[in-house]
Amino acid sequence: MSWSSTYRCGSCKTDLNLTAGHLFPPDAYFEAGNKGTLSFSWVDSSKLNFTKEDKIKPFFETINYWGIQRRRTRMDCTACGHLVGYVYDDGPPAMEGTGQFGMGPSQVIPRRPRYRFKTKALSVDSF
Repeated sequence: MSWSSTYRCGSCKTDLNLTAGHLFPPDAYFEAGNKGTLSFSWVDSSKLNFTKEDKIKPFFETINYWGIQRRRTRMDCTACGHLVGYVYDDGPPAMEGTGQFGMGPSQVIPRRPRYRFKTKALSVDSF
């Protein structure tokens, strides 16, 4: 038996067209954290409005690498304008390799976007 879920906006119940096939595993480590969120590798951009934000706040990419400036993009439901989450640039590397000079991952490696939804902002219907 196969289980599937429909992810909806928690405010207006509009279907956000998210699929479990694009869901990152719950134990994956991301610098922006996972607590109280669901992270996807793809979203239907017609269901969301995107607004860029730039915050000055410490963050960690790895245990030995940290930064001060955090760029992220706010995601709002197109139907009601309710905040549902943020897009971060800390997804898996967009290319293969070990980084500049072979010294491991760093911000010089372009990363795929990670769409991080707040669980309180979503309504999940399983069937």
